[in-house]
Amino acid sequence: MKILIRSVSIFIASALLGFAGDGWLTDWEAAKAKSKAENKPILINLTGSDWCGWCIKMEKETFSQKVFKDFAAENLVLMEVDFPKKKEQPAVLIKQNAELEKQYLAGGYPTVFLLDAEGKKLSPDLGTLKGGANEFVAKLKEITAKRKK
Repeated sequence: MKILIRSVSIFIASALLGFAGDGWLTDWEAAKAKSKAENKPILINLTGSDWCGWCIKMEKETFSQKVFKDFAAENLVLMEVDFPKKKEQPAVLIKQNAELEKQYLAGGYPTVFLLDAEGKKLSPDLGTLKGGANEFVAKLKEITAKRKK
């Protein structure tokens, strides 16, 4: 019985860790595995989704736009590392995100990097990039083209 309860608990935690929505993963190990399997870089987004004005702006003007979504679906593994103030997260997700914050936060939110399947940075912080979805995708294309060479 204990094994069954533990298995169900792990399954529920995995489900909660899995996706933030719109194709964004929240499980770091799953993102790295998918990146390796599909040979795509990880776009990691450290965000305060429900309180950070710049994060909300980036979501609205870039990540929710068709041009970004289309590019991302074909070329990226999306990883959201969220630090919300108004919604609860499982303890395992809070712990994972705190570790990722120590490793990747570049001064403030949003912090956005392209990473390889091992977590090595392939770009500077893209969270401060101006110009909306078209400029963001153009920069991503430039970086990913260099990676393919």
